[in-house]
Amino acid sequence: MLVPLRKILKQSQRGKYALGAFNTHNLEITKGIIQGAVDAHAPIIIQVTESTINYAGLQAITQIIKVIANDSLTKVPIALHLDHGKKFSTVVACIKAGFSSVMIDASALSWKENVKLTKQVVKYAHQRNVLVQAELGHIGKEGVDTRQVILRPEKYLTNPDDAVEFVKLTHIDTLAVAIGNVHGIYKLRHGVPKIHLNRLAKIAQKVKIPFVLHGASGISDKEIKQAIKLGVGIINIDSELRMTFAEAIRKILRVRKQLVDPRAILLSGERAVRERVMRKIKLFGSFNKAK
Repeated sequence: MLVPLRKILKQSQRGKYALGAFNTHNLEITKGIIQGAVDAHAPIIIQVTESTINYAGLQAITQIIKVIANDSLTKVPIALHLDHGKKFSTVVACIKAGFSSVMIDASALSWKENVKLTKQVVKYAHQRNVLVQAELGHIGKEGVDTRQVILRPEKYLTNPDDAVEFVKLTHIDTLAVAIGNVHGIYKLRHGVPKIHLNRLAKIAQKVKIPFVLHGASGISDKEIKQAIKLGVGIINIDSELRMTFAEAIRKILRVRKQLVDPRAILLSGERAVRERVMRKIKLFGSFNKAK
């Protein structure tokens, strides 16, 4: 069932486990994510980015998620979230479409502009009982960023004192921290950068809202568990799901070269995503936590 993020986030904070935030792009990945949550009897977040909205259409992808989430057999709480929204107009559109949480990512802008845009989003969202996530520091992306995070981490990491001031000025509900985490497939093939848990600990001493760990695909289980203990309440998984989905489809097409039924082809990817989501839920401590 579709529920406000506020509800399941409060429960996870009391229970000291993290919510899995899984990115979807189409029908099959959505079905795989939700079925994995049903199998694990776990609360989850399903999120989409602006690029996915551009690909699938906001109404189309939103309705896919809503219909499957609200199916009578889907008896687990599911929250709908905008991941890495860059524009105020996107935030507004998603809130109007029924999202209960939005991320405004102005981390590439100056401090002043980041604060200004984030405050604008918070004012609009909070008037409609929608949670807001923002990013401070810089969570790297493919290739060059990954190498730079390794070579020059201080340039990218969230500053604890800046985080205190940012939260105070903007009144955001959750904070995406940069602690060496990076997005994308590159790191899964060439090595995941060092995760600076000591930096997370320093931020946690000063900031008391839930943290969000982006770029969590590929981070070791040990580091994930420690991050949860230090205040990470939401963990984003996208790249691993993409790879899992694609590899399952490649495999079935290698084995069954004459297969042309798109339902059978895509079902293999859906099943693989389902299994991956279940494993992540167990790692995050949210297994059997649906209420």
